[in-house]
Amino acid sequence: MAESAPVVPSDELLEWPKKDKRRLLHVVYRVGDLDRTIKFYTECFGMKLLRKRDIPEEKYSNAFLGFGPEESHFVVELTYNYGVDKYEIGTGFGHFAIATPDVYKLVEAIRAKGGSITREPGPVKGGTSVIAFVKDPDGYIFELIQRGPTPEPLCQVMLRVGDLDRSIKFYEKALGMKLLRKIDKPEYKYTLAMVGYADEYETTVLELTYNYGVTEYTKGNAYAQVAISTDDVYKSGEVVDLVVQELGGKITRPPGPIPGINTKITSFLDPDGWKTVLVDNEDFLKELQNEK
Repeated sequence: MAESAPVVPSDELLEWPKKDKRRLLHVVYRVGDLDRTIKFYTECFGMKLLRKRDIPEEKYSNAFLGFGPEESHFVVELTYNYGVDKYEIGTGFGHFAIATPDVYKLVEAIRAKGGSITREPGPVKGGTSVIAFVKDPDGYIFELIQRGPTPEPLCQVMLRVGDLDRSIKFYEKALGMKLLRKIDKPEYKYTLAMVGYADEYETTVLELTYNYGVTEYTKGNAYAQVAISTDDVYKSGEVVDLVVQELGGKITRPPGPIPGINTKITSFLDPDGWKTVLVDNEDFLKELQNEK
C-alpha cells in the first residue's frame, strides 16, 4: 500500500508561500487581432515580441511580449481565438501600467501612430507623479507612469475588488505577497493597495482598487489571469485550499501536469473571482527552452 503524504500542520503550511521562490510571470488576456496588437505594442510601447505559437487543433494562437526575456521579466500573453474579433472587458478589470522616463514624449509617439489617449499627460490630482492613460486597439487601458530607469517597465496590473482588506489578506496568505502600500482617497471615494513580491519600482505589482460602496463587478470575457511561479505546485495548492476555506474563492484546477506539455500548474479564483495560475519554476524554464 502506498504511503500517504505526511500531514503538515496548517500554521507551518501557511509559512510556505513566504519561503517559496515566486514572481509574477505573465498576464493572459484575449485580443481580436493578434498582429494588430503586436504592431501596437511594439511600435507604440516599445515592447519586444518574444515568442508566438499557433495551436490549430485547439483553434487559437498566442503571442508573448514584454520589455525583456521571460526568464526574468513579466510579460503579456495575448490569446487570439480563431474567428473571435471582439471581447467584453467588463467593469472589474482596471488597467496595465508601463513605467517610462518621459510620459509626455511617449504619449506624443503613441499619438503620432494613431493611438487613443484617454487622459493627457500631467500630474495626478493632488500629487506630483506624472501619468497618462492610453487605450489599445481592443479597449484595454494602459497607464503610463513617469519614473526613472527600472528593471521592469511593465509594472502593474490593476483589478477592482469588493472588499479590500479581504483581498489583501488573501494575496498575503494564499500567495505570499507583501502589502507594499495602501492609499485612501476619501475625496475620490476609493482606496487602493499595491501588493507584490518586491518594491514596486523594481518589479511588477498588483494594484487592488476598492471603490466605496461597490462590492461586485462584471468580469467580461477578455481578461483571463495572472501566472506566478512556484517551486512546488502541490504544496502551494494545499495553502490555497486552506485560505479559500477561510476567505472565499475556489480552486479551478487541482495541482498536476498539463497533458501534452507536462508543466505542473494549479489554478484558482480569489474571493472576487479573479484567476491566478501557479506554475512550476523548473517546468516553466523547460517550456521556454523547448520553444526556442
